Amino acid sequence: MEKEKQNPLGYASVTKLMLKFAIPSIIGMLVSALYNIVDQLFIGQGVGTNGNAATNIAFPFSTACMAVALLLGIGGASCFNLTLGRGDKKLAGFYAGNAITMLIACGVVISAVTLVFLTPLLKFFGSPAEVLPYAQEYVKVTALGFPFLILTTGGGHIVRADGSPTMTMICNLTGAVINTALDALFVLGFKWGMAGAAAATVIGQVVSAVIVLVYLTRFKTLRLTMTHFKPRVTIVKRIASIGMASCFNQLAIAIVQIVLNNSLKHYGRLSVYGENEPLACAGIIMKVNMIVFSIVIGLAQGTQPIESFNYGAKQYSRVKKAYMLAVVTGGAISIVAFVLFQAFPRQILAVFGEGSENYFRFGVRFFRIFLFFTWINCLQPITSTFFTSIGKPVKGVFLSMTRQMIFFIPFLVILPLIFGIDGIIYTGPIADVLSAAVAIVMAMLDFRAMNKLEKAKGDA
Repeated sequence: MEKEKQNPLGYASVTKLMLKFAIPSIIGMLVSALYNIVDQLFIGQGVGTNGNAATNIAFPFSTACMAVALLLGIGGASCFNLTLGRGDKKLAGFYAGNAITMLIACGVVISAVTLVFLTPLLKFFGSPAEVLPYAQEYVKVTALGFPFLILTTGGGHIVRADGSPTMTMICNLTGAVINTALDALFVLGFKWGMAGAAAATVIGQVVSAVIVLVYLTRFKTLRLTMTHFKPRVTIVKRIASIGMASCFNQLAIAIVQIVLNNSLKHYGRLSVYGENEPLACAGIIMKVNMIVFSIVIGLAQGTQPIESFNYGAKQYSRVKKAYMLAVVTGGAISIVAFVLFQAFPRQILAVFGEGSENYFRFGVRFFRIFLFFTWINCLQPITSTFFTSIGKPVKGVFLSMTRQMIFFIPFLVILPLIFGIDGIIYTGPIADVLSAAVAIVMAMLDFRAMNKLEKAKGDA
């Protein structure tokens, strides 16, 4: 018991720990979502509908960067905390250092690949001919910031795992404030359009990444040396295996976005809406929903150090309490979002610029039907992160794939064949219900397993 008390994760109030870790994590995830939202707001006002559609086409790039950041960031943070929970402080440092090294390396590779294959990728992502020049102008600049975006997002998880969630929050907030100020200056002031919005984003990301690097020189748990940053195959494999669930969740979102863009373009062309307006509407709505989803993911990530440490220390009741607290809080937030989306869809769309009556008609229907089950969306990401945190990556990966890959894409292919563009709209609520049901069943089964472990521990 004395060893556990060396780290507050093992004995402090779970509710207080959740506040300490989840609030900065939520703010960090919100800031990541707001990078895209802020660009969309200023582009909508300064460029118009084609500019909004272009940011939607470019969104899979950001999602792919987030996937790599979570693969290595959450994987490294979970391994770091699990190892600390088992009392091996020396090994924990290698998980933190190796994660940072791989974050930087992967960011450089993704940036280079994007710039080399930019136009073919944008067309593959579903860009109509009218939108392509806007998307090219935007991504040519934002691609330069991918290494900084990945380091900021992934490195923030390592910083939080070191017991400094507030520093992660400061890092992300600083970049967001810079991005917002420069967006106003570059897009509305200098009239630089898509390139101006992209430049503002990159500058904010660079500043945030520098803050992460400076923090690493003052790591609290142990002193990180160059040895810790030298990649080791066994360390990197373990990090990747643990972070794979969160990575797959983001990759699935990117794949869904690509299929959705192409479906909206095709079936929009066959409808009264045309191919550009559904793309612009869907892009705005998905990003608005990402605000809610970011809060939920931030909440889930805030539980990660608590769940990881206490599972490693065999404190199963604390693991369960952290999970349930996240579910209840996430559910309450999701219900508020559901009410707003049902009551004020047109008003939310109008914030992002003007459009035709068809534009608003489609947007309102998309908001109300596609996001009808927003109120249960919290279950899948929270439960997927739970399995990752307790070192069960296979279950986490499977659950992370349920909504997007197992349910959403098949229905996205089948339903529009029957209902046209309306079939795309109905796909969202169906996938949400089915993935939530799977999450509930899987969580209940694992809770029973932990109850047995707890009973065995008490009998010993």
